[in-house]
Amino acid sequence: MPPLAARWRVLDSGAGDGATNMAVDHALFDRAAGSSEAVLRVYAWTRPTLSFGMHERARIGVEALRREGVDVVRRPTGGRALLHDHEVTYSVTAAIDGIGLSESYRAINALLLAALARLGVHATEAPRRRRPSAPDGAACFAEPHLRELVVGGRKLVGSAQRRDERALLQHGSILLEDDQPRIASLRGESGPSDGLSAAATLRGALGRPVVYAEVRDALFDALRSALSLPCEPLDAEELASGVARHLPQYHDPAWTWRRTDAAAAPPPVLSTSP
Repeated sequence: MPPLAARWRVLDSGAGDGATNMAVDHALFDRAAGSSEAVLRVYAWTRPTLSFGMHERARIGVEALRREGVDVVRRPTGGRALLHDHEVTYSVTAAIDGIGLSESYRAINALLLAALARLGVHATEAPRRRRPSAPDGAACFAEPHLRELVVGGRKLVGSAQRRDERALLQHGSILLEDDQPRIASLRGESGPSDGLSAAATLRGALGRPVVYAEVRDALFDALRSALSLPCEPLDAEELASGVARHLPQYHDPAWTWRRTDAAAAPPPVLSTSP
């Protein structure tokens, strides 16, 4: 694995709400710009949460989300709609330090592939497609994109990266179960999500249920093995001020619904929790 940094830290955040999860990743992105450390974070979600990519048009109305008991948030990265529930989410933040986009993806994918191998899953990077088969506006797991990780041609890990002149943030979902077809039902569409094959899952790949702790341990162990060095835990308190600074953005309906499909009326609140 090409190193993204001389020193790494790890952070197990456990389960959080959508706004907090995105604010923590954003705070880590800020931290990376002024640090020689990279951070591997692992986290989950307290409630089913739909996330829109930063530039994606919202095609689901708040009433459908409220009816289904699904929260909503907009990510600080690009990509398409994701339902976060039966998954383990990772993020990597690091200073750019001359590292290009392709190199950073290869380094992070090497870590993910090593972790999946520890679980007994043989995954590969998706090749470049000449043209997408999924329709415009399809959900993230409708088909794999270049460099995303697949099993049997179906996407297992969906990732997105944000970069500026100083730092990078890459985060993504490792599916335990395939609940992504719920996105189609939230949109009022019938049949399988986008008419495409189901996503790959760890349960499907291994033939048994897989829990959060197994994936977290595989990721952290793969990192330690690649570096041949201990990786000290990051104290979440170090991020408290950064999280507090970014949290209002991810709670703000003006951010969440800033690109809205004509069929989706702008809602008065971000969270659909009662």
